[in-house]
Amino acid sequence: MIWIIGGTSEGRKLIQRIKDLDNFIVTVATESGREFIDSEKLKVGRMTYKEMGKFIDNNNIKVIIDLTHPFAKIVSSNARKIAYERKIDYIRYTREKTEYTYGISLKSYEEAYEYLKTVKGTVFFTTGSKNIGDFEKIRGDNRFIYRIIPALESIKECINNNIHIRDIIAVVGPFSVEYNKIMFQEYKSDYVIMKDSGAPGGTIDKIKACKELGIVPIIIEREEEKGIDTLEELEDIIRMKYNKE
Repeated sequence: MIWIIGGTSEGRKLIQRIKDLDNFIVTVATESGREFIDSEKLKVGRMTYKEMGKFIDNNNIKVIIDLTHPFAKIVSSNARKIAYERKIDYIRYTREKTEYTYGISLKSYEEAYEYLKTVKGTVFFTTGSKNIGDFEKIRGDNRFIYRIIPALESIKECINNNIHIRDIIAVVGPFSVEYNKIMFQEYKSDYVIMKDSGAPGGTIDKIKACKELGIVPIIIEREEEKGIDTLEELEDIIRMKYNKE
């Protein structure tokens, strides 16, 4: 059995490409993932390292296809380790890094926290809901705007951190340059902070929107990863090597 760990648009596309196969199972971490993947073989829920092992045993998994978000480090690390431990194959799908010349590049969230302590004004966040609590600790007198997906877990994160309703934008992306410009302007943003999620995450369009408006984009970089960077190649490998598993 093939285990596809989803959570990205590429995961959804891959499932569409191999939907004629009957030897795969898909997992996503949160209920919001169910909205984007139309498959009877979908299971929802976060897994610990130990739970991953049980999942492999219970489903006779022979290969893990990791299509999680580039910043889902813990999931990818655990999947890679458990595959090695169980002596099964692990394949990582990777996005190309964004090439840009305009903006401030930071190597980690920790660097972002330190940098944001030095700014004044309105900061527009497009980094999701996971790190809202840490960002709020350094907000000071600034205004922080959070653009999140309209999912229950994201809204709860905002509520738990006492984010004002007027500072929450719940909407599904990615967005065009023009749409980004409208939102950045509407909230009178001085800075826009983003992760380098590659083209599927709309990173370059956010940077272009910032440049056209004279806003400072702050880009949190991701670590280099080795893997397969096209769905065509990934599909070929699945069909040729694992279709009979």
